[in-house]
Amino acid sequence: MRLTSIRCLAVLAVGTLTLGGCGTDGGGRTVDTTIRAREVMRVTQPHDKTGMTLLEGPTFDESGALHVVDVTAPSGAPKVLRIDLDEKTARTFHTDDRGTYTSAQFSPHDGRLYLTDFLHGEIVSLAKDGSDPRIFFSGKVDGVQMNPDDLAFDREGNLYVSDSHGLTEGVEQGRVVRIDRGGKKTEVLAKGMAATNGISFDVDYEGLWVSELTKNQISYLPIDSKGGRASRHVAIRVDGGLAETDSIAVDADGNLYQALHGRPAMLVFNTHGERIATIEIPAPATGLESATNVAITPGETTAYMTVSGPSGGYLYTFEALAEGIRQSNGG
Repeated sequence: MRLTSIRCLAVLAVGTLTLGGCGTDGGGRTVDTTIRAREVMRVTQPHDKTGMTLLEGPTFDESGALHVVDVTAPSGAPKVLRIDLDEKTARTFHTDDRGTYTSAQFSPHDGRLYLTDFLHGEIVSLAKDGSDPRIFFSGKVDGVQMNPDDLAFDREGNLYVSDSHGLTEGVEQGRVVRIDRGGKKTEVLAKGMAATNGISFDVDYEGLWVSELTKNQISYLPIDSKGGRASRHVAIRVDGGLAETDSIAVDADGNLYQALHGRPAMLVFNTHGERIATIEIPAPATGLESATNVAITPGETTAYMTVSGPSGGYLYTFEALAEGIRQSNGG
């Protein structure tokens, strides 16, 4: 999620170019490759009540259906949509009169779909068919109300949440919060961050990549075998210009896909912090401002990127540099 959208919500609430990887120049240095994405479909249009639409949190279920959230959907409008990629159709999977959902991911523990409600500081879960909504977590963490943005699960189903607290005030009070899979025990793993946003485990679940929206940087937070943390460090500084670092996904080779708010593109880095690819949409596409997130098909390289702006909320597709895994399916 991003600052301009949250400010608006706060007021309202009260062809494809397929490339296999990067190359090197004559000196052996990594060369940034451009990958052109192609349009799949328009999923949503700007809502009359909110004046915008913002797609986020793409995630596949076991049957291969893709789910996305519309962050700015008003009461009663589809807040979670299920997309049939073959038919290029979208239907309502869930709606309510309250939630402001910024991410979605299926739990490896109970198979339910978990949603982060940014404005209300809650985690909501749904059954696989979209029924049985439950509040999984609500309340303060260490005396502070969360603004949960994205989430990641470990192998046991415990949640790791990017808490963007302080975003609307412009202060560095962001956190990484761990919530046990029962929703009872919480722990702050990191704090004092600049609007924590994207969050994803690395391939071996040894640490978390966490983007800081208002500093355009990606930090790395080692995680021990008990889910605790060691000291974090700034791993990648992103030259975003007017764009800011949004959600993060990780493929089977460990590459990081960094979404950009303020530019309809994604940057791809390897684990050494080298920029190895840029995902761009075709130049003629107008009225699209941000590429918020991506899901790479599990076990395949076909990726689906959520892109939004005044023209609506769209899906674009491209060939990822490696296959999709849990770390590139939601969050």
